[in-house]
Amino acid sequence: DVQLVESGGGSVQAGGSLRLSCVLSGYIHRRVCMSWFRQTPGKEREGVVSFDGIGRTEYADSVKGRFTISQDNAKHIMNLQMNSLKPEDTAMYYCAAAHFSTGCYQRRHVLGPEDMKYWGQGTQVTVS
Repeated sequence: DVQLVESGGGSVQAGGSLRLSCVLSGYIHRRVCMSWFRQTPGKEREGVVSFDGIGRTEYADSVKGRFTISQDNAKHIMNLQMNSLKPEDTAMYYCAAAHFSTGCYQRRHVLGPEDMKYWGQGTQVTVS
């Protein structure tokens, strides 16, 4: 019943900006950490940014200073604001969630795909 749905992908020129959104729906009886990942064909899925569900956000070195996340008041939507986009940012972007029981809220680095339980369908970002 739980689902994550991403939106906002598209094609932009280098140096441009794009905002992705991830909507969490369905009943979850305990709190979760949430992350954005990205993947290109033939490559491993890599973490972009993780939010511990409390107040700490960790960004991958490759996006620090350019990407930021935010939530709406109800905390049902997580946005990824991407600025100063580079061609190497081109990828399929996914949002994902992990239960607090995994200990994700105690991490001090970007979470890995193996840490996540729920995944969105992905949204394509192309930078030229």
